[in-house]
Amino acid sequence: MTTSLYIHIPFCAAKCNYCSFNSYAGLEGLQGRYIDSLCAELGQCTSGGYMGPLRTVFLGGGTPSVLSAALLKNLLASCFACFPVHPDAEISIEANPGTVDRAKFELLKTAGVNRISFGVQSFNDQELGKIGRIHSAEEAAQAVNMAKEAGFDNLSIDLMYGLPGQDPKSWQISLETALSLDLNHLSLYQLTVEEQTPLERMVQDGRLQLPVEDELAAMDEITAKLTAKNGLAQYEISNYARSGYQCRHNITYWENRDYFGVGAGAVSCLRGSRKRNIVAPEEYCDAIESGSSTVIDEETLDLEASFRETVIMALRMNRGVAVKQLEKRYKIRLENHYGKVLQQLIKDKLLEQSEDYLYLTDRGRVFANRVMADLV
Repeated sequence: MTTSLYIHIPFCAAKCNYCSFNSYAGLEGLQGRYIDSLCAELGQCTSGGYMGPLRTVFLGGGTPSVLSAALLKNLLASCFACFPVHPDAEISIEANPGTVDRAKFELLKTAGVNRISFGVQSFNDQELGKIGRIHSAEEAAQAVNMAKEAGFDNLSIDLMYGLPGQDPKSWQISLETALSLDLNHLSLYQLTVEEQTPLERMVQDGRLQLPVEDELAAMDEITAKLTAKNGLAQYEISNYARSGYQCRHNITYWENRDYFGVGAGAVSCLRGSRKRNIVAPEEYCDAIESGSSTVIDEETLDLEASFRETVIMALRMNRGVAVKQLEKRYKIRLENHYGKVLQQLIKDKLLEQSEDYLYLTDRGRVFANRVMADLV
């Protein structure tokens, strides 16, 4: 039974120069029509009889918080009308500073949202400007405090390191600022320069300089030291949380469990089949309104391919692969499938295996890409 739902909101106030996600600025006139289409697709989800009760709902984007209070209220009401929701469900929304205020936080709280993930990226205004963010460091801190005043305690901040012009000292200041806000969760990502983005062109043209490898290593050391000092345990390659505040929705992905996705470009993974919706928001609305299928891609993995994918995804988490659960799910033993490859990775102290888990060592996290390539 699928108990996780992702809802994609493709709208942004401005498109950041590093972003390759399915998001768009300047489509304010489409928002009402798009929410109507989302509500219609939500109504279709229950027809298969394999949804709910929901234990996690995630509104991502894009910037869901750019929607008006009325549209957010309608969307959430439709979601909860279509599905039974577990009393302890995690209901998350991504929000960007500058697109929220106290009234919107209070509406979200009343509407059932209980977790907010803020896209802050940096507490350095110069760094924010170089990556095209439209908020300031002060506005980011104010947004977090407003959410607390509205009654939210399950709050997360996204920060990036490896930004243009960033050095270990400025990363430490950003991280210390985030930690001073007394949050229960942090997502700390190294910047990836995606193909065909404005950032890629600026880096290639020499207009922006990225930190070198030694500086990135120093930033990693700062991250490990400060998160541990402040009681945030790493539970996934890029995620840190206090006990009980790990993002349950994302764990669904890392465990390669079933989930349903609605909206433009959203992906569903159901009963071994992965389906992706039409990417362009207006074309998505056209399909919904005409009664046509929104699915443009579908892939069904064979048993062994799904097994390998589950191993790779689970190794992102510090606890690693739950060996007995994996074997029960696939009727495949790790040792039989990987043979000498697995033995060598353990011998090289990149992986370690206990009775219950197979997981990356500290050294293995440094060479995680190599380990994943060997196991894929």
